[in-house]
Amino acid sequence: MGVLAALLCGFAARRMGLPVIVGYLLGGVLVGPSTPGFIADDRAAQQFAELGVIFMMFGVGLHFSLRDLSSVKRVAVPGALLQMTLATGLGWVVAHELWGWSTGASLVLGLAISIASTVVLLRGLADRGLLNTSGGRTAVGWLILEDLATVAILVLLPAIVGEPGTDGGTNVGEIAWALGKAVAFIALILVVGVRLLPMLLTWIARTRLRELFLLAVVSLASGTAFAAYELFGVSFALGAFLAGVVMADTGIHHQIEAEVLPFREIFAVLFFVAVGMQLDLDVVVDQYAKVLLLTAIVVVGKTLITLLLTFVMPRSGREIAVVAAGLSQIGEFSFIVGQAGLELDLLDADQYALILAAAVLSISLNPVMFGLIPAIVRVLLRVPYVGTRMRRAEPGISVNEQELGNHVVVVGYGRVGHQTVHVLRELDSQLLIVDLDAPSVEEAEADGLMALFGDASNSDILNYAGLQRARALVVTLPNQTAAEMVVAAAKELAPDLPIIARAGTLTGVRRLHELGARHVINPELEGGLEIVSHTLFELNFPMGRLQSYVDAVRREAYQGHLDNAGDEAESARELGQLLKAVPGVDVAWHAIPTGSPLAGSTLGSTDLRRLTGASVVAVIQHGELIANPSPDTIFGEGDQLGLIGTCQELVAVETLLSGPTP
Repeated sequence: MGVLAALLCGFAARRMGLPVIVGYLLGGVLVGPSTPGFIADDRAAQQFAELGVIFMMFGVGLHFSLRDLSSVKRVAVPGALLQMTLATGLGWVVAHELWGWSTGASLVLGLAISIASTVVLLRGLADRGLLNTSGGRTAVGWLILEDLATVAILVLLPAIVGEPGTDGGTNVGEIAWALGKAVAFIALILVVGVRLLPMLLTWIARTRLRELFLLAVVSLASGTAFAAYELFGVSFALGAFLAGVVMADTGIHHQIEAEVLPFREIFAVLFFVAVGMQLDLDVVVDQYAKVLLLTAIVVVGKTLITLLLTFVMPRSGREIAVVAAGLSQIGEFSFIVGQAGLELDLLDADQYALILAAAVLSISLNPVMFGLIPAIVRVLLRVPYVGTRMRRAEPGISVNEQELGNHVVVVGYGRVGHQTVHVLRELDSQLLIVDLDAPSVEEAEADGLMALFGDASNSDILNYAGLQRARALVVTLPNQTAAEMVVAAAKELAPDLPIIARAGTLTGVRRLHELGARHVINPELEGGLEIVSHTLFELNFPMGRLQSYVDAVRREAYQGHLDNAGDEAESARELGQLLKAVPGVDVAWHAIPTGSPLAGSTLGSTDLRRLTGASVVAVIQHGELIANPSPDTIFGEGDQLGLIGTCQELVAVETLLSGPTP
């Protein structure tokens, strides 16, 4: 029932535009003791939750990359440590001084609210096309540091707070002993495990038994976590994390991830359900003021702390705004820290319920925070000292507007943007690249191009790009929403400017046309048609008929999303006629153009065979195929002539179709 509740509530949350974690938590509330009706087995739920922790931390270790961290270490390392320290201190002050909690409980609360949810952050960045931007990479690196800090917290927390039931008694000897055991376990795993585990997995993989390989991966992950807990007294989380780190260095780590992913996802869902079951709604209602205050600390307080760090870390305005929005929530690792506090008798159930309630509300508000990124950037850039430092940190900000004129503005310097720029550059077109990803702007500048860092959906950026003096605007962004925002802003600023846009979906074609794009291209459709064309060419189908089919599909795909006009069966007829054509006999098809002198003439009167040497073997009129047409067949404008002949003879036919009447 817990899984069913999670499915229904997760689906409902997604339909409402909320993160699915909110749905999973509410599903747990529905099957928990605080709501009437069915009550799930609490003990079984906790066991599944422990497996969820193991697989989540194993996944974190499997994705851990020192390369990703090192690329943003100058901002992520100091930023994460400072932000966690300040957020923990803020939570401790509120809980201890304002609410009168014990020192240990206040410390656990502060630590819990300082850690953001990996799942929520990655989903938020991916949904908005920000994952591969400089801000997205910084946020992910920041989160890696928080994940590592969580592991350290789970190792040190029992030693720092003392035995269960005590009020934060700290014993230096216990801390040293805990660190010693953790270091011994880490050394054992990194020295012995790095050699043993990959060799064992590779050996099992060679058996080509998928179930045996899967069993080995799950056993090693859970076994390492159990050994860490039983033999070294450290947490399951640390053992699972290190198992993932070790396996990430194997040559088969992609297969490991593919096999374990379903287990990780389902047990992660059960973890959230188990957490939701512990939420006491009566406590939340009775202490609603504390819930709202704690939520404000997480959403507003952590955001302000992150933004204040711009005084010591000069970064671009958008980059720091993305980080602040992404980290303005708490989730799974906060629950893990909170549960550790429960096990150590530092927190009671009512206090833990506050953390759960604040997590649900902060996750629900996270999409709103992402939507506020442009406004946050504008505010930051107006702050005298901060705005100056941010502008200096932004590449591509020194474009000379006087140099811009009769140029092409290309928004997005990804794969499609690279191809577009390459061709336009060969034609000696003046180009300006606009991108909100700092590394892409730096790459464009290194390639000798004019580049502007910024969000092209912002009219100020488009003004700066000289859009009103440009020849054309090319929008190559893969994200449909981002492309729509750019097209809308550009059309308002320069109504007559030709706009060529990339549509992320076929349904997005209509929307982009409505917003003012003159030409809209969907890469998936064009790629599919190319595959069909080459496949049928290799099967010896006539290229002339094939092109008619491709054109019909393209018209239906694009025009059908514009005005639903045209004959819906056109592509079906074209395909049928193509497949009925004789393979191996390449019939060239030529249309009679409007105003052609052959229009209205009969086949016999044109004397086409004597004048060109080519033979007419078929005619398509009004969608109907006429094989071996008689000399009395009358040609009309738009008719397709099926011809057999040499290249020179077919060229002569093209000349005849547009030349004087014979």
